[in-house]
Amino acid sequence: LRRQGHTAGLVATVLSQSKLRAKARAKFGEFASRMLFTEAGLEQATRLKVAALHAGRFSRAGVTHVADLGCGIGGDALALAAIDLEVTAADADEVTAAIAAYNLTPFPRARVLHARAEEVALGGIGGAWLDPARRTTAGGTTKRITDASDYSPGLDFAFGLAGRMAVGVKLGPGTDLDVIPADAEAQWISVDGDVVELGVWFGLVARPGIRRAALVIRGDAAHELTAGADSEDAPVGPIGDYLYEPDGSVIRARLIGALARANGAWMASAGIAYLTADVPFESPFARCFRVLER
Repeated sequence: LRRQGHTAGLVATVLSQSKLRAKARAKFGEFASRMLFTEAGLEQATRLKVAALHAGRFSRAGVTHVADLGCGIGGDALALAAIDLEVTAADADEVTAAIAAYNLTPFPRARVLHARAEEVALGGIGGAWLDPARRTTAGGTTKRITDASDYSPGLDFAFGLAGRMAVGVKLGPGTDLDVIPADAEAQWISVDGDVVELGVWFGLVARPGIRRAALVIRGDAAHELTAGADSEDAPVGPIGDYLYEPDGSVIRARLIGALARANGAWMASAGIAYLTADVPFESPFARCFRVLER
């Protein structure tokens, strides 16, 4: 490319996008080949199969126009627009907003604004999806924000929208449970063994009677464990003939006790998440090990 007369800056940008597109295939599949990315944007972007689940919630709730506030590179907005919902996306970073606009070009019902989430006019919009920025980039290095109070937009604003519309908020799976409002549905999602997000849902997009959920996706199969509250741990007992390691989403959702009781198992220890049983059982929510020695 340099020999063809292209500038060093342009060539560096092209090479960076080529590397990011290759990395993005794990999240976006074939769509990655026509998208643009930033390093931080790709790190925080929702996997396309998970974004489709988010979009489906709004569609089933009858919401026809969704605001994606803090849209990043546009992954969730893409899933919303793909099922013919009207989308108003916004990002506070000018470059990121421009990249999102490019990525959403194929969808005429999607528009992208360069604006802070708090500045977007929401009149006539029935639902909002927020993915607060949990990473910062400085000097070419991306760092994770560990304190939820430093997210952008802030959680007070994000959760506060629930009083006026259907709202979903994506948070890191390790978010402290004390942060989650008592009237919200909290769903942890794992994909192929990796816990990828905590979704907090309000209003029409929250399922009645469900406060805790663990959704396990492996390949094209999906299984979910739900409850109306944190489940109490099962009793502790001696190591049986089988040991079970619950999926990370089950652990995060504090549904270990529910999983144990549903399968005749008990806790191996009060301090760890392992279950044990004398009779084997198959479950998408746990890995099974045969005990050979004690």
